[in-house]
Amino acid sequence: MSEDNFDVHGPHDHEVEHAIQHDARDSFTGRLALTTALLATLGALFSYEGGATQANAGMDKNNAAIKKTEASNQWNYYQAKSSRQYLAELGIELAPASKRDYYTQAIERYKAEKAEIKKTAETFEAESKEWDRQSDDQMHLHHRWAQATTALQIAIALAAIALLTRRRWLQWGVYGLSAFGIAISAMALANI
Repeated sequence: MSEDNFDVHGPHDHEVEHAIQHDARDSFTGRLALTTALLATLGALFSYEGGATQANAGMDKNNAAIKKTEASNQWNYYQAKSSRQYLAELGIELAPASKRDYYTQAIERYKAEKAEIKKTAETFEAESKEWDRQSDDQMHLHHRWAQATTALQIAIALAAIALLTRRRWLQWGVYGLSAFGIAISAMALANI
């Protein structure tokens, strides 16, 4: 602006003003920008849940392996007691009559000990199977969260393409993929 109140516009000034006024009235851009921000936030939350369930699955699988090892140790102990029982049974046949009562008592003791060891081993095996089941459940949830996150990431990319190309029909694809991702996250929340 000059001192005489005479405005001189450059060749691009009119286009810049027009673009600013047009963008201010453009709800397409605003809606997609808001949608993208919401999708990014939801995607971060879904990603966190996916990571948490994957970590839980790993911990559960580790607990299953520990219980399986404890069961194996008990079965080895059971086998050792069985070997001693068999030796005591052989001892009855080979030992003098005065020692047979000793071996008979040992056999009964080994049988009782084996029953208790077997029960403990079976308990550890059942616990191992339960930890394995929990790990599988957590991995299933992890996959659901990963699918939901992927759907939202694709929706965000589609929103960028829609903004660049100004194709309104792509906006519906963004909303559709977003709904799909949110539906999958609802399945994860419901443990489906």
